[in-house]
Amino acid sequence: MIIDIIGAGIGGLTTAIALEQKGIKARIFEQTERIKPVGAGIILANNAMQVYEKLGLQKIIEDNGNSISSMNITNSNLKPLSKIDLSYFEQKHTIKNIAIHRGKLQKILIDKLKYTKIELNHKLTSIEKNGNDYFLKFENGKQIQSSTVLGADGLNSIVRQKIFPNNKIRNANQICWRGIAECELPVKFRNELNEAWGKSERFGFVQIAKNKVYWYALKAFKNNKNKFSINDLDQYFSTYNSIIKDIIKLTKKEKIYTAEISDLKPTSIWYKEKICLIGDAAHATTPNMGQGACQAIEDAFVLSECLYTYEITKAFSEYQKLRLPKAHLVVKTSWFIGKMAHFKNPISIGLRNQMLRLTPSSVNRKQNEQIFQLVEI
Repeated sequence: MIIDIIGAGIGGLTTAIALEQKGIKARIFEQTERIKPVGAGIILANNAMQVYEKLGLQKIIEDNGNSISSMNITNSNLKPLSKIDLSYFEQKHTIKNIAIHRGKLQKILIDKLKYTKIELNHKLTSIEKNGNDYFLKFENGKQIQSSTVLGADGLNSIVRQKIFPNNKIRNANQICWRGIAECELPVKFRNELNEAWGKSERFGFVQIAKNKVYWYALKAFKNNKNKFSINDLDQYFSTYNSIIKDIIKLTKKEKIYTAEISDLKPTSIWYKEKICLIGDAAHATTPNMGQGACQAIEDAFVLSECLYTYEITKAFSEYQKLRLPKAHLVVKTSWFIGKMAHFKNPISIGLRNQMLRLTPSSVNRKQNEQIFQLVEI
């Protein structure tokens, strides 16, 4: 049996590694002509790092990233509103939370593959049933026969569109900029993720390596997203703490990535016959909990275990049963947080900030306990 994975992102690569270690052969088909170290940073939370520990990747990821022991929501001047102490989970699972450059993580994953081949310049255009198998057709004119297909091709998944065409992508009406500034944060902030909330906008930042700070900034819009420009970023955050203003100034404008924030309206079916969705293709989430890639990494672990234990359709059924509740919890909670973070009314903002300040740390810990705990298979 060979499993064909569509997409060489974090989820697709992690799945291939997990399958290799179970003795299951896989092929990866990636639409880009070459894999470049694009993207900005990524937070590998405790749940994702538990998976990478099982796959033998914990140390190399820790060596190439920066450990994060606290996640804070602050006001625009970096005064804390809410703090999540991650050291509790570090001790419980003996695993650190790591901030790392996405391109560096991608290279680590590719280097870990032993015999799985990545076919570049293979953009999927159609899937056709052929008896018990499928014909996969690609934009480059090539066509292959496949017995089992995993769609790891993201929010705008072609695989999902072909098997579940009625799924809905939701626009959060928020524009996001991401970049990496070449600087060192003050010692106080070096092992923290801080996200400053203002009025209909926010700014997050974290050290990912020596002299590299990953940051992201978001603004809400109603009708005209085009009124926002990279060139005006410093104006949008002119009232924020000087650290944030310095981070923006120290980032090369041509290396700032711009995107609209969207997710996939939760759906209860992730597979059909011998085709299955993983990661964003199944449960794309807004980035408000830092769990998008982490949930794809969990998918990779659970699905590989299921494929090793059961025949194909039973494996897909068990994977969906085990993973769907948490994935949907993340999608729904993240959507709610995103809306709350972008309140415009001063009274609403005041009440929100007061609620964050008064929420006991035990409540925050309990919520994260749910997210960081891997499912038992």
